[in-house]
Amino acid sequence: MKPQHVDLMIIGAGPVGLACAYLAHLSGLSTVIIDKSQGPLTVGRADALNARSLQLLEIIGLFDELYPLGKTCNTSSVWSKGKFISRQSTWWEALQGCFHKHFLMIGQAYVEQALDTKLTELNKAVSRNTAVQDIVLEEDGCLTTLSSGEVVRSRYLIGADGSRSFVRQHFAIPFEITRPQITWAVIDGEIETDFQKVPEIIVFQAETADVAWIPREGKIDRFYIQMESEDFTQQQAIDKINHALQPHRLRFKSIEWYSQFSVKESVAEHYNLENKIFIAGDASHIHSVNGGQGLNTGLADAFNLIWKIAMITHHHAPQTLLQTYETERKAVALEVVKTSAELVRSTKTSETGTHADDYVKIVEKRAGYITGMGVRYGTGGSVGDRLHDFMWRDSQSSQPNRIYSQLNYHHYSLLIIGTAAVPASLPDIVNVLHVATGSSPYPDQYLLVRPDGYIAATAPLDHPSAIGHYFSDWRVQ
Repeated sequence: MKPQHVDLMIIGAGPVGLACAYLAHLSGLSTVIIDKSQGPLTVGRADALNARSLQLLEIIGLFDELYPLGKTCNTSSVWSKGKFISRQSTWWEALQGCFHKHFLMIGQAYVEQALDTKLTELNKAVSRNTAVQDIVLEEDGCLTTLSSGEVVRSRYLIGADGSRSFVRQHFAIPFEITRPQITWAVIDGEIETDFQKVPEIIVFQAETADVAWIPREGKIDRFYIQMESEDFTQQQAIDKINHALQPHRLRFKSIEWYSQFSVKESVAEHYNLENKIFIAGDASHIHSVNGGQGLNTGLADAFNLIWKIAMITHHHAPQTLLQTYETERKAVALEVVKTSAELVRSTKTSETGTHADDYVKIVEKRAGYITGMGVRYGTGGSVGDRLHDFMWRDSQSSQPNRIYSQLNYHHYSLLIIGTAAVPASLPDIVNVLHVATGSSPYPDQYLLVRPDGYIAATAPLDHPSAIGHYFSDWRVQ
């Protein structure tokens, strides 16, 4: 069979693979995306989008579709001995440059279905019920053989195929797993209770912090229940919830999803093979659900990677740009795993017997990763920081705008803050925004922003050479 030629082959159509495919479309890359499943997820899995994910969804125009479907939540509470002993949201309230200072509690299914629908409408639908049989790394790309008998030749390939990734295993990428011997049950359902429902994440302190109540979209709520062994019944998990809620009681009117899992932690040794094969999402990092970081970290992987592939494919960016995917995202994954590891272990072990309070203190300490807003790709100065969101005034038209509504994933943005000329020889992949003095949180300067909303370079208005220098290794017009 004659091979199909595309820019990018994507293995896996969970939220990360679907995001890669949609971002690739926005970036002008041709793709094939496959998955073994019959369709997108309908229930279960991840349950929240953090503040940074919401900003990224604004860049690609999905925010307005998803936001009304969820429930906002910015408070973490502790319940002990029949009362709330702590309610905190300071780490959300303290966020700068952010219009949505909260989680959006929304099931992963909604994210997958929105992305899957977009791809189908674009005639870029996922090839379902399809698996990989073989991948050969060639000099100019990858040759992938599918279970359908089709053969795809691509310049690049992304394995977004989950924790048991075929791509990672096929290329023997080391992935050493830590198992801290902690098992959880998770139940999504509609409940009836005399406990006053609040839109807060509640950690219950009994003998340990072994129950967490997560508000969800619609009529459902989620409960995480830590169990003493891997051998238990659904009713035993519900009994533990009621023990934690004392003196209140609840019952499930209906259960939408029930599962159990043992905590596993790992970060792949490599994210990039020869600048042709990449892994993302759970294929590259796994950890406990604590902190709600899995879906959000995977989406950020996709946003970090796809524009780099597009800039090399279409605009002759240097190959070194692709190497930054691993250096930037692996460092984040290591901190995410460290965050979730601290959180999950605090539910089981506490020197003072204050498991739930310890848990919330760790959330506050590690809030930069839990909110997503503390992630940065630099070692000093503003380069590598996320661009703050803010209302601004166009210095030429005086029209007010919101900055993230003006960013676009398929090009860079140059903010000229103050009065200055557009730098000479600026490549056409840069969109220029003229920001009036005093209408932004930044002083007057040139501010070059990457497609994923992070600051790439800065320069004073009287010396813009640093902006041109950023593109000096690019063969771009």
